[in-house]
Amino acid sequence: MALEIMKIVVGATTVTNVVPTATRLFYQVPALTTGPTTLSIDSADFLQDDGNAATTLPTLDANNSYYNVFINGVLQMSGLSVYTPGATGVGSLAITVPTGESISEDTVVVLEIVSYVPTSTTTITG
Repeated sequence: MALEIMKIVVGATTVTNVVPTATRLFYQVPALTTGPTTLSIDSADFLQDDGNAATTLPTLDANNSYYNVFINGVLQMSGLSVYTPGATGVGSLAITVPTGESISEDTVVVLEIVSYVPTSTTTITG
């Protein structure tokens, strides 16, 4: 009898879904803010999409989430803001207002947080 290599024959199909979850938080600047300064917004100072006060800023999962800052509807450069997750007194958004720049009273700041939750299902046949 000749020697043969024995193999297991199976097939596998994996389907991965990546579902984004967007959180939008709103803040109205109470007074003219003129640079150079830092506008620091505590997590409790933001309003949620439903109008209720926010209680915490969510943790940004590495490689699965990001945040955007809009001032008066305009997306801002990432180097101008620092995001710190957490509850009141810990969580905040700090916006650097450069020299010669200002943010007017009643200007709306929108913080958008996008997180992706991947799920995979594998089907093995054989």
